[in-house]
Amino acid sequence: MATSQRDVIDFSALESELQRAVECDKRRERENEAKLRAVSQQVSYSQFRELVLTCHLRPLDRNDKERAPRRQPWNPVAPSNQ
Repeated sequence: MATSQRDVIDFSALESELQRAVECDKRRERENEAKLRAVSQQVSYSQFRELVLTCHLRPLDRNDKERAPRRQPWNPVAPSNQ
């Protein structure tokens, strides 16, 4: 019995399709939770829209701030001690 091209399963394509579906479900769930929070806060439509559009963002942790290099001196007006 010969196998046709149609009978062969492409597992890499199947896995990528599954990953896209999982990401889509996560996004939908995040947006739905943001919508429910915004409705409970009784915000205006523009604030509602902003909350939903930014629902994928997360706040910075203390470690994120401490590990980041400083790009600006603490007090640029004060003379440096170098």
